[in-house]
Amino acid sequence: MKHDGGAGDDASMRSRWRQWRRAAGAGTRALLDQLAEGDPDDLIKLGDLMTGLGRRAFGVLLFLAIPPSFIPGVASVIGTPIVLLVGVQLMAGMRRPWLPRWLATRGPHRSMLIKFDRWFSPLLARLERVVKPRMTVLLDHRLAAIVTGVLLVLLGLLLALPIPLTNGIFGGLLLLFALALLERDGAMMAVAWIAGAIAVAVFGVLSGNLAAMAARWVDVLI
Repeated sequence: MKHDGGAGDDASMRSRWRQWRRAAGAGTRALLDQLAEGDPDDLIKLGDLMTGLGRRAFGVLLFLAIPPSFIPGVASVIGTPIVLLVGVQLMAGMRRPWLPRWLATRGPHRSMLIKFDRWFSPLLARLERVVKPRMTVLLDHRLAAIVTGVLLVLLGLLLALPIPLTNGIFGGLLLLFALALLERDGAMMAVAWIAGAIAVAVFGVLSGNLAAMAARWVDVLI
């Protein structure tokens, strides 16, 4: 039964946020399992999840952009802004994400994360056997952060374009970047760079709109 809430609800939410942060530190699959627990109608507000995660919050934020990225139409509304925000802030050398108010109060519904958990938990279980903290210079070095940021911005722009049958490809690429950031795996990041660069080269040329869209975004930012 629905109720108006109160101090008890606030304490419950604070406890759940602490569990999310512990799960983010424990691993990607643990984070997804924790986020998928609860009322499917709940809205997972991005601002609530970012507190106390430090630089790892970039990986959490990018991870939450993945489920919408698999859905045409929804990808450009939710996935693209998050991916662009992460990319730009990594390029700027920020140590933790900043969210504008309009985005901090938004996020995916838990029902979307439940479906994502059901579809991708077996894949994540296999990936977690190979990902581990290593080659962290490819995560922490200033130049490496710029490379990651540029590729994410370009992938975010491509995600917004109506290119048929590419949502799954871009969603998979974002998963590589998110895993690398969450698990502190520089080798995984190197794989994400190569795959991302190939995708940008191929689909950027095929779409013919990437350069024009990038120019418009530069004009807006300047």
